[in-house]
Amino acid sequence: MNVQLQIKMNEKLFLKNPEQSELGRKIITHSIELIRQNGFENFTFKKLANMIGSTEASVYRYFENKHKLLIYLTAWYWSWLTFQVSFLSQNIDDPAVKLKKVIKLLASTVEDDIRTEHIDENMLHQVIITEGSKTYLTRNVSEDNQQQLFKPYKDLCALIGTMILECNPDYKYPKSLASTIIEMAHFQNFFMNNLPSLTDFGGHKDESEIIAFLEDLVFSIIRHPDLNQSKLK
Repeated sequence: MNVQLQIKMNEKLFLKNPEQSELGRKIITHSIELIRQNGFENFTFKKLANMIGSTEASVYRYFENKHKLLIYLTAWYWSWLTFQVSFLSQNIDDPAVKLKKVIKLLASTVEDDIRTEHIDENMLHQVIITEGSKTYLTRNVSEDNQQQLFKPYKDLCALIGTMILECNPDYKYPKSLASTIIEMAHFQNFFMNNLPSLTDFGGHKDESEIIAFLEDLVFSIIRHPDLNQSKLK
């Protein structure tokens, strides 16, 4: 018997909870597929409705607009990833080993989670890499933030920041480094596959090189913060 993973979402992200109906789950499933195929700019509710054999009006009963839908998808992903990070790091006493496992998780291809039948995490991960920053690089970011729409992302950064402090309790910038790790893992992956001259990994397209780069960067900073700052003076 498969165990289903349920993630509680901020109710301000939707008009009607898509998890509670077959149509809502189809909206989530196929919006990920459509955004991955065509990009967020070319994604419309009309195209989505045609794909799922429904009407545009039906989609609007669930989501106010496509930007709210994109925030929903990214928030779901960050919540799911926070669960993975927590599960992966439990029962590990060495903080450095724990952080390395998290870095590997962030920089590696995501496998589909069989506990979430209507969401392909591998495909959603690709959407996050290419489209995720569009959720907060907007004029309405402050208003969205007041509604706590980005809380799952903040929770993930806070969790990783705690792990950084376990490696070095005196490190001054744990949350900044945590968000940098996440974003850099995604940017380097995107650059490796699309703008290879911006990375050192374009020739091989090997995720293990991104992991090695991030480990080198993170642990050089954490273990020798004073040395790194003195070089800048």
